[in-house]
Amino acid sequence: MLSKRVQEALNEQIRIEAESSQVYLAMASWAEIQPGIDNVTSFFYQHSDEERMHMLKLIHFVNERGGFATIPALPQPPITFPSIKHAFKELLKHEIFVSESINKVIDIALEEKDYATHNFLQWYVAEQIEEEALARTMNDKLELIGDDKGGMYLFDRDILTISMAAEAKHQK
Repeated sequence: MLSKRVQEALNEQIRIEAESSQVYLAMASWAEIQPGIDNVTSFFYQHSDEERMHMLKLIHFVNERGGFATIPALPQPPITFPSIKHAFKELLKHEIFVSESINKVIDIALEEKDYATHNFLQWYVAEQIEEEALARTMNDKLELIGDDKGGMYLFDRDILTISMAAEAKHQK
């Protein structure tokens, strides 16, 4: 059985994961109307779906442990971005925020001596290491490209391969 404090922390994390999905969905919609970045668009759509799955995993865990997972109202995410570089900087900033939030939930679980929740959340810790590393890689590549349109073409061509390689590395 979850303590009230752990349940509240997990419900807050559910909100954050849902918000993450919405943020990346907004990025995908914006990217979709930008010319020539179809793979960047696909990356953001996939990222949105992944965050929704993270949310669902939390919902199931809370309910299976005797708690009650609540579905939050969400604020409107930003819907436009000055550039692709800016969108990816926001992605990294958001992933760091999510990592910090998960660490707070783990702290609460440990304080409450809820080792099942602590154990469950280790998957999220590993996932966030992967997410932050991927976001940093994308930002590093965009910094190298600068304003070079040829470089942006190559970035868009390679983004899904980079993403799949990062995921494969994580699964080893």
